[in-house]
Amino acid sequence: MPVMPSTYENIKKAAEIIRSGGVAAFPTETVYGLGADAFNAQACVKIFEIKRRPLFDPLIVHINDFSMLGDVSKGMTPKVRELSEKFWPGPLTVILEKSEKIPGIVTSGLDSVAVRMPAHKIALRLIELCGAPVAAPSANPFGYLSPTEASHVEEQLKSDAPFILDGGKCAVGVESTIIKIEDGKNYLLRSGGIPVEEIREIIGDIIISGEEKIQAPGMLPGHYSPSARLKFFSSEKEILSAANPAFLLFKNNDKNFPSERTEILSEKGDLAEAASRLFSCLHRLDSLGADIIFAERVPETGLGAAIMDRLTRASLK
Repeated sequence: MPVMPSTYENIKKAAEIIRSGGVAAFPTETVYGLGADAFNAQACVKIFEIKRRPLFDPLIVHINDFSMLGDVSKGMTPKVRELSEKFWPGPLTVILEKSEKIPGIVTSGLDSVAVRMPAHKIALRLIELCGAPVAAPSANPFGYLSPTEASHVEEQLKSDAPFILDGGKCAVGVESTIIKIEDGKNYLLRSGGIPVEEIREIIGDIIISGEEKIQAPGMLPGHYSPSARLKFFSSEKEILSAANPAFLLFKNNDKNFPSERTEILSEKGDLAEAASRLFSCLHRLDSLGADIIFAERVPETGLGAAIMDRLTRASLK
């Protein structure tokens, strides 16, 4: 289907598609999502089919207002409510005990559900017009680069592409941070658009989850990958001997790599800008048909942790 401008009529059309059991792609501040009615199990199955996503990988349920929480979950603990009131709307996902209305396909059989409220006017209006929460992972084939522009969705899903709302480039550019609070302990399940340092200020110490069990999206070791092999810089000898390389740099090209085969995440070394450009830069380098993309490490503070998480997972595929 063609990419459509996000006029009110087109947002309304996308909502009608979702309400009738279909799937539509829409922008958020993090990445583009592939959405279906979170209460409709058969509709949510279509997400897994289009993405070729394994059924053991749960979906995030998107809401547009706190009033929707009663239908999605059995409630919030005080800490989770404090977090959500601070960071919603925004790139934070929290794990809650799910309500009976949420089908097992959405949570991959878990008794918990991942929930967030996106900070994007189009996404919020779409959910409002749907009249129900929207289950939505990233709108790309499973395991590959996340889409941060509508054209990425169209290019990656090809003939499987659904109705796509164009909301421009995603402002944050990496997926949401996922937090789980259980038995009085705070767990980071995925680094993302809210730096863990800011979350720690609200709820205290955070444990980096090392569990093998998939509790939330984005926990698989090999994920977010370009078609080309991705490798962190190691030796100059390896780089010089590589055939058909491309280069992803943090803030400058002091090594004088060919400009047409190089992307710089942020000339100023700004981590927020680097995060917002990460996937679009990787999409561009991947389009060159490179055999290998050499990536420069970024500082693992603030949003740098989310960037390094995505790059590390991409390098493992």
